[in-house]
Amino acid sequence: MSSVPSSSGSVPSAPRRVFDWRLRFAALSLVWGFSFLFMKVGTESFAPFQVTLGRLAFGTAVVAAAMAVKRERLPRGAWTWLHLTVAGFLLNALPFSLFAFSELTIPSSLAGICNATSPLWGMALSLVALSEDRPTRRRVAGLGIGFLGVLTVLGVWQGFHGLDVTGTALALLASLSYPVGWIYVRRTLAGSRHSHLSLTGAQLGLATLQLAVVTPVFTSVPAAFPVLPLLAVAALGVVGTGLAFLIQYDLVAEVGPTTAQMVTYFTPVIATAAGVALLGESLSWSTPVGAAIVLAGAALTQSRPRTDRGGTAPAASPRAAGVREKARA
Repeated sequence: MSSVPSSSGSVPSAPRRVFDWRLRFAALSLVWGFSFLFMKVGTESFAPFQVTLGRLAFGTAVVAAAMAVKRERLPRGAWTWLHLTVAGFLLNALPFSLFAFSELTIPSSLAGICNATSPLWGMALSLVALSEDRPTRRRVAGLGIGFLGVLTVLGVWQGFHGLDVTGTALALLASLSYPVGWIYVRRTLAGSRHSHLSLTGAQLGLATLQLAVVTPVFTSVPAAFPVLPLLAVAALGVVGTGLAFLIQYDLVAEVGPTTAQMVTYFTPVIATAAGVALLGESLSWSTPVGAAIVLAGAALTQSRPRTDRGGTAPAASPRAAGVREKARA
């Protein structure tokens, strides 16, 4: 569910951490998995745009606080801010809103599974938009397997019986928005002299402004502010957006984007378990089976073939790897 891919030309060096990276990896998996539950609870009392605005506002506050502690400055340059405005829309404002709207009619578990299709969309788009990403049999096979899993989740043989097509389509569009945004960032902001934290703080702030303009136009002030939904929105922003980004940034710095992005494969499992256990959402056999097929296909598209000497193929450059970092819902 990463929504803030790296735009710098190299992976930053990591200072010594208090907690082992595996603990932070598990924490990030839990945070992103529970984000779909938080959205579901939030939309029970607030409009989707209001949930997204609250999420972005709280998340921006956390990142802004981190910037203040590290004495980071906002980026400069009109073109940089223009590109960040587009990135904030494609990677934050749009997908966050689409997921919130989708959960009005579909279970949070299904939204989490739809989010797992993001690497598949990214693979398909990169073959067209990025000349350095060459198709291989392994990656094409993974793409086909992944979309077979999507059809399994949707129960295509039943004619989508019992499935809200609109809500599912919104969740899939949200997942598609992420790789579109990553490719845009890769083409416009890769190699920027500004720090990753600075770019992300500006990006989240601009996305917050976008929702601050849109929300009053399409919604009215809530008549009440129930405690539980309000806490869910706050947790979605503070933990699921702001803190999650900081954890992810540490993981990428310490273990690299390839290992860090494996969080993507745990998120739908946790989202499904949380939705079933805590929200009482129903679960048919096709949902976990299809999710497993989706994850297998996504993993195959991200795998690297071995060389003839038994080693692994050369890793992608940090600039190319940064676009593969995941945020996400």
